[in-house]
Amino acid sequence: MIHYYSNVEGADMRSHRLRNWVSGAALAVFSSIAPQVVKAYPVDCAILLCLAGGWPASAECAHARAVFIRRITPWPIEPPLQIWRCPMGVADRAPLQSVPPTILQASGLPGLDPSDLIRVNAESGSADIDISGIEFDFVRSIRVWDVRHYSHRERGEDGDCEERFSMRLGTYGAQGDFAWHPATPSAAPTWVLPSRSCSWGSTRRGVGVEWEDHEGNHGFEWVSY
Repeated sequence: MIHYYSNVEGADMRSHRLRNWVSGAALAVFSSIAPQVVKAYPVDCAILLCLAGGWPASAECAHARAVFIRRITPWPIEPPLQIWRCPMGVADRAPLQSVPPTILQASGLPGLDPSDLIRVNAESGSADIDISGIEFDFVRSIRVWDVRHYSHRERGEDGDCEERFSMRLGTYGAQGDFAWHPATPSAAPTWVLPSRSCSWGSTRRGVGVEWEDHEGNHGFEWVSY
């Protein structure tokens, strides 16, 4: 069963620049796509834009979100956003009609010049532009929790509590590169581990992903298996 939660918080903590980014990025990432082949746009470009815009209601964003979640559904577990598959560092502008309108509607504001996006030398596994600025913090907000096993219960005649776990956390680096790290129960949010009480007496196994959009709104999904 998949559970979804979205929390709205602190939009005023993001600058006007963050709101402008989505429109400008839409021009950049779709600039190599001709109008007649719009439906063939890379899904990771749609994930990038729809995630930034808070997953607005549209067929394109619904598909992008489904792919985003499917990638963390075992097995195998993949990075939910594979930004290296989205050609962002392109030189020419795209006509607005080449961009799926429902994705552009996620932005709300027109026009940051794509030339403002600085090109960098790309390596496999990272974005082909510099995404280290705060306008791309929503990429680095994505965290994947892989709980292969968790239990905390009484064991033995003395009734001692024993916590057992096998967990890892997937995070994104400054340029969108994805990596796994060891994780402990104390670092996990409550939507990952609802309780660490010895009396809880249950086991937990699953994969979850959390994110923030470009305004800082938080959401997550958990997939038990």
